[in-house]
Amino acid sequence: MRRRPPPPLLRPLLAFVTALGLFGLVPPGDDPAPMTPTAAASNSATVFYYTKTKNWPATYLHYAPDGGSWTTVPGVRMETACTDWVRTTVDLGSATGLQATFNNGSGTWDNNGGSNYALGTGDITVKDGVIAHSDPCADGGTGSGNRATVYYSTATSGWTTANIHYAPAGGSWTTVPGLGMEAACTGWWKKTLDIGTATSLKAAFNNGNGVWDNNNSADYTIPTGATTVQNQKVTTGASDPCAAEEPDTEAPTAPTKVTANATGTSVVVSWDPATDNRAVTKYQVTRTGGTQGTLVTDVGSTVWSDTGLAEKTSYTYTVKAVDAAGNTSLASAEATVTTGEKAPEPAAGTPLGTDPRKDPVYFVLTARFYDGDSSNNRGGSQHVKSGNAANDDPMFRGDFKGLVDKLDYIKALGFSAVWITPVVLNRSDYDYHGYHGYDFYKVDPRLESAGASYQDLINAAHAKGMKIYQDVVYNHSSRWGAKGLFTPTVYGVRDSQWSWYYDEKNDGFEYDGLTVEPKSGKSYYNGDLWSTAEPSGNTCVNWGKPTGGRSAEGYTLYNCQWPSPTSGMFSKAYYHQCWIGNWEGEDSRSCWLHEDLADFNTESAPVQNYLIGAYDKYIDMGVDGFRVDTAVHIPRVTWNRRFLPAIQERVTQKFGAEAARNFFVFGEVGAFVNDKWNRGSVNHSAQFFTWKERKEYSADDTTAAIEQYDYEEQLGTGNQPTSANAFLSGNNYHTPDHSQFSGMNIIDMRMHMNFSDAQNAYNNGKDSDDSVNDATYNVVYVDSHDYGPNKSSTRYSGGTDAWAENMSLMWTFRGIPTLYYGSEIEFQKGKQIDCGPTCPLATTGRAYYGDHLAGSVTVSEFGKADSASGAVATTLEQPLVKHLQRLNRIRRAIPALQSGQYSTEGITGSMAFKRRYTSGSTDSFALVTVTGDATYTGIPNGTYRDAVTGDVKTVSNGTLTVPAPGKGNLRVYVLDGPGKIGSDGPYLK
Repeated sequence: MRRRPPPPLLRPLLAFVTALGLFGLVPPGDDPAPMTPTAAASNSATVFYYTKTKNWPATYLHYAPDGGSWTTVPGVRMETACTDWVRTTVDLGSATGLQATFNNGSGTWDNNGGSNYALGTGDITVKDGVIAHSDPCADGGTGSGNRATVYYSTATSGWTTANIHYAPAGGSWTTVPGLGMEAACTGWWKKTLDIGTATSLKAAFNNGNGVWDNNNSADYTIPTGATTVQNQKVTTGASDPCAAEEPDTEAPTAPTKVTANATGTSVVVSWDPATDNRAVTKYQVTRTGGTQGTLVTDVGSTVWSDTGLAEKTSYTYTVKAVDAAGNTSLASAEATVTTGEKAPEPAAGTPLGTDPRKDPVYFVLTARFYDGDSSNNRGGSQHVKSGNAANDDPMFRGDFKGLVDKLDYIKALGFSAVWITPVVLNRSDYDYHGYHGYDFYKVDPRLESAGASYQDLINAAHAKGMKIYQDVVYNHSSRWGAKGLFTPTVYGVRDSQWSWYYDEKNDGFEYDGLTVEPKSGKSYYNGDLWSTAEPSGNTCVNWGKPTGGRSAEGYTLYNCQWPSPTSGMFSKAYYHQCWIGNWEGEDSRSCWLHEDLADFNTESAPVQNYLIGAYDKYIDMGVDGFRVDTAVHIPRVTWNRRFLPAIQERVTQKFGAEAARNFFVFGEVGAFVNDKWNRGSVNHSAQFFTWKERKEYSADDTTAAIEQYDYEEQLGTGNQPTSANAFLSGNNYHTPDHSQFSGMNIIDMRMHMNFSDAQNAYNNGKDSDDSVNDATYNVVYVDSHDYGPNKSSTRYSGGTDAWAENMSLMWTFRGIPTLYYGSEIEFQKGKQIDCGPTCPLATTGRAYYGDHLAGSVTVSEFGKADSASGAVATTLEQPLVKHLQRLNRIRRAIPALQSGQYSTEGITGSMAFKRRYTSGSTDSFALVTVTGDATYTGIPNGTYRDAVTGDVKTVSNGTLTVPAPGKGNLRVYVLDGPGKIGSDGPYLK
C-alpha cells in the first residue's frame, strides 16, 4: 500500500523548506523555523513504533513538542527495542506531549493519514495507527501478555449485536453476557482479548437477549492470534475477513488439450478446464478458416458445437479462459480439423417454448407402451429366462412408431407433454428401460423405424401442440463404459461353463442392440468387452484367477470377471472408484450405485465434455425439456457449474432466450422419506437442487464438491434459503424472484412418498414449499416406474375413488400433474413394479400396454376424443379416463390452476386453498376445495362461478362457503369465471 505524503496543509511550504534543505513537517498554523534549545527536561516520552507491517530498512521519528518546533527531516533515527519494535526517548521539557510522524528516511511516510500523531508522555506505542501506553518489550518482546483477536460472523443468524463470553485457559469466565464485540464490517464482529499467560480460551457467543451460540454445548476453543468463527467453523491463523480484497490481476492459465472433431459439416470443440486464482467464468473460442471469416464466441462450458460450416474445409480453433475480473489467458494451442461432406439432416425440430406449467405430463416407458413396428422388437439374452418368451412379449416391444400412432390417445386424455424414457443406445442384458446407456450419441435403433425416427416423433408431437421431455442420465453408463469415452476389459473365460455368456470377439462387428453378431449367429453382443488374455497396463489384481466363489448357476467365478470400481478396471479420469456405503453421505454422490451402473466421474472435464456434447444433440433436435435421472448422485455444485449452464447456453444459442427460459429441466432427487429434509441431510433433499450456490468454491470440481457438501451440511436445515415464490401475498399474485434459481426443477418426492391418500400428500407438500425455489414447477405424481407411495415396490392400489381424489388434488394444487402410463385405468394395480429378468414383464407394473390401445382415435382438442374404435374406445370409456379428461379441460381453461401462486390464509377446510395468476391482461383467481367443505374469508367481492357445476355465488362481504362435494369431487369457484366446463362425469358433478 502506498504511504501518504505530508499533510496537504503543509504542501505550500515545501518549496521554501526544500530551498532551505529542511523539508520539515509543520503543524497547521506554524511557520517553519530552526529548532530552538529546550529547557531542562522535566518530561519525556519513550516512543515505541511497530515495524513488522512496514518492513522499512530504518525508521525515523520526526516530531515537535507541543508548542515547540519540528526536528529536521527525516528526524531522529529510532533504535531496535525488541522483535518488531523500535524506540526513541525524547525530552519534552515542559511540554506534556508531542506531534509526531514516522518515515523510512527515503521519502516514505506514516503521518496518521495527514493528521500527525498526538502523543503524550511516558511509554507510548504506535502500532498500525493505534496509540497505546505500555512497554511492548517489558516481557522480552511478547508485549503485555498474550492476545487473541476473535472475529465472529452473524451473517447467517442475523444478530444485530454480538457478545463474547469467555474464560482464558485455567482462568475464570466473564460475567454473562460477556464483553460486547465491535462491528468490524457487514456481518462480522471483532474483539481483541488480553489473556495474560494463557495460550487459548474457551468462548461462547450471544446476542445479549438470551440467544446463544455455544458450539452445540461444546464451547469454542480459540488460540492466540487471529481467529474467525463462522457457522460454527473455527479458522485459526485467519486473515482479517473485513480486509479489502486485493484486485484480481492474475489471468487464468491457457486451456489445454483442445480437440476439434468433425462430423459432416459440424465440428465439436472440447478442452480441459483452465485454472485461475479465483475462478474461470467463461471461455472465448476463436475460429478461423473458410469463407465466413474469423468468429469469436463466448462459451460457459468446456465443449462447443460449431455447425453449418462449409464442406471439405479446414478450420482452426483456439480457446482463451476469462475470469470474473476480465483477465484473459493466453490462447491455447491450435486445433485444426477438416470438415466432410454435408450429410442429409432431419427436419429441424423447434421446441414449443411455452410455460411448462401449462402442460400436464404423461409418462411412458417407450418400449412397453405401444408396438408400432414389430421388426425392431428384441428379447435379448434374458428372453427365455425371464419368462417373456412364453408370453411372446420381448422386452423391447414398444417404439417411436407406436408412440406416434398413439399421440392422439394421449391428447384425448388431455395431456400436452409426454415424458419418455432415455433414448440413447443401451447395452446390457435387460436394458429396455433405457437407463443402461452405452453410446450417448446414438439413438437406440430398437426404438426407431423407417419414417418413425426420434426426430419424427418430436416433430409429430409438436405438430399436435404436444411437448417431448427426454429422460437423460448424467450419473452413469452401463456394460460397462461409454462408447467414445472409455470401456474396460474384463476377464472372459470361454470354457464349457461360460461360453454361453462370453461372445467370441469379432473385429468386424459393432454392437447396435439390433443386429445379431454373425460369427456366433445368436448374440447381439461382441467379445470386445472381455478377454482371457490380460490386457496391457492392467491393474486389476489376480487377473483371471478363481475367487473361490460360485455363480447362481454353480459356475466358477474369477477375479476381474465382473466390473468393480475398486478393482482397477476403470480409469479414475472417467469413473469413480468406490461403492456407496452411506446413502445419506457424501459418498452417495461420488461412488457406484450398482455394478451395472458404472458411475461417471462427473467432476472430470472429459466426462463433462462427453455428456454435454451428447445432450446438445438432442437439444438441437428440438426436445422441450429433460427429466434428469439420479440427479442426487451428482453434487449440486457440479450441476450448477457445468451441466445446467451448458443446457441453458445451448438452447439459447439454437432457439433464443425465451425458449431457454421455458426449457423444462426436472430432476429425480431420490429422497424416499416422509420428512421435509431427507434424514436431516440438506445435500440429499430434493428442494436443495433448485438453488444456486451461495459462495465460491475451489476451481477444481472434485475439491469444490467436497467443500460444498461440508459447507451446506454445517449450515444445516435451519440455514437454507427460503422462497415465497409459490405463495400469494394475501389475495395478490406477486412477481416471483428466480434470481437464485439453479435451473433445475424437481419431482415432488415428498408428495409422491405421501400419496397413500390425498390429504397426506397435500399436508406434506405444503410443508416443503417454502424451501423450494418455486414449487409451482414441481412435478407431482402418485407412482412411477420405480416406486409407489411410501417407497412401495408395487403400483398404486388405493382404489378408484382414491385415485379420483388424488387426481382432483394434483390437477388443481400447485405443481405439474403427471401420470404414469396406464394409471388412467388402474393398469397393473398392486403388481410388483420391477423384478428384473426373474419374472415375466407381463406380471409387473412395466407390462405392455398396447392391448388397451388397439384401434383408432381421432381428436381435435385436448381432453376430448372425437371418435374411437376397437379396444382403445373401451379404454376411453373408463371412469378415471372421463375424470382425467374433464380435469384437464378445467385446468387448461383456468390460468390460476396452471401457474398460480396459492394460499390457505382465511380458509377452513381439509384440502382447500385459493390460487391466483396475474400477467398482462390475465387475472385469474380461483377458490378450490377437494372432497370436503370449505369457507373462504377475506376474499375479493364479486361474482364467482364454479367450473364443475356452474353454480354462481355473489360475494359482498368477503366470505364464500362451499358444501362438501364428496370423495374425488371438487369445486373450483372462479372470480368472473367462465362457469361450467365440460359435462358431468363419474366424479366431477
